[in-house]
Amino acid sequence: MTASTVSLVEELSIAADAQGLGHASAWLEKSGRAHGMPIEHIRRLDLCLNESIANIISHGGPAAAASPVYLQLKLNSRLESGEASLTVSDAGKAFDLLAHHAKPRPKTLDEAEPGGLGLMMMHEFSDMLSYRYGDGRNQTTFTVRWVEEG
Repeated sequence: MTASTVSLVEELSIAADAQGLGHASAWLEKSGRAHGMPIEHIRRLDLCLNESIANIISHGGPAAAASPVYLQLKLNSRLESGEASLTVSDAGKAFDLLAHHAKPRPKTLDEAEPGGLGLMMMHEFSDMLSYRYGDGRNQTTFTVRWVEEG
């Protein structure tokens, strides 16, 4: 078995606003591609990133708006498989997305209610989620894994 290689790919600091969100998505795609990450898994992480930052903007409060959001991308790769983890750190209100269960997907339009879809998508599009709160910051990590077919 080949040992895994863990490398810190990149870090980025953005404002908790729409412009910062656009910059973060472009950074994630450029970084992921530069390190050979399959595009479909970059897109999975990007969806989680977008939902996370949208929640920070909408629900984080004044501290989130006044402080930068820090992003850290790590890549673990082996010969035929890989794993990428994206950590989003913000100074907003403590919010453990693991403690809040996503609403079940509605079967009809009549069953649909506003809210909670972002949480459901973050759970669905990541292979692993982790959360911790420390030093006045939320730290949420989204992990995606893949196996190269060949």
